[in-house]
Amino acid sequence: MADVFSRWKEGLARTSQAAFGRLAGVFGATEIKAETWDELEALLIQADLGLETTAEVIDSLRAGVRTRGLRRAADLRALLEAELRARLDAPPALEFPARPTVILLVGVNGSGKTTTAAKLGRRFADEGRRVLLVAADTFRAAAVDQLQVWAERLGLPVVAGQMGADPGAAVFNGIQSAVAREMDVVLVDTAGRLHTRYNLMEELKKVHRVAGKALAGAPHAVWLVLDATTGQNALAQARAFKEAVGVTGVILAKLDTSARGGMAFAIRKELGLPILFAGLGEKPEDLTPFDPDAFVKGVLAD
Repeated sequence: MADVFSRWKEGLARTSQAAFGRLAGVFGATEIKAETWDELEALLIQADLGLETTAEVIDSLRAGVRTRGLRRAADLRALLEAELRARLDAPPALEFPARPTVILLVGVNGSGKTTTAAKLGRRFADEGRRVLLVAADTFRAAAVDQLQVWAERLGLPVVAGQMGADPGAAVFNGIQSAVAREMDVVLVDTAGRLHTRYNLMEELKKVHRVAGKALAGAPHAVWLVLDATTGQNALAQARAFKEAVGVTGVILAKLDTSARGGMAFAIRKELGLPILFAGLGEKPEDLTPFDPDAFVKGVLAD
């Protein structure tokens, strides 16, 4: 358990030192004053909790202070940690309802989908599952090559679409290949697309439909890969993808490079989507199941 917390603390060092780190100044004050609440509110907003979530947290803390008769600002730390933890759920146990189970990875350009696909492949293979990667990003230059390099490095099979080809065809061929080869999991790396581009989102819907034609019930999961450095912009992305293809879970990529981590709370509150994994580094093993306890302790670390 110590290793788990140590990894999260190290991965979230930039977050804790930046937005959340400045909380030390608030907690260091001798008494709780009106300025204390103003400073705390400003810091939580800067940490990307969002206006609504921040207001609720502040209201809850004020109520806790009144109920317990607290006067020292230092006593707010434990209250804040408990309040933040209560706003995050542990991710549900992953289910693999079919053989193969098809998982669609979606997100905007540059969110880290390809790298995440490879890391997930490594994780599932280490768990004893037969994994097939599908390179369906036929638009981005070198996207297919990137996944093929990862696949070779990790010893995983990959089915790749041709540059400029129909991504739906790559998905269809990949799923059929997985069925024939009796694979356990298919990880589909789709092309990044701006959530504001109607035609591209319609194309993603087509990819989703094609998966169902290749295998009844597919895709069995749709995971949205979000770049943790995008802050509150990630909410608009998540809403659009959830409406378009029924996102079932979120992966926070590049969390170790972000100076703000509060978006995790906003995503959970406003979208009701579980955070399944978090990227805490560049190595394959640095994609780790989301741990709300370690996350909260990590962002509040001194």
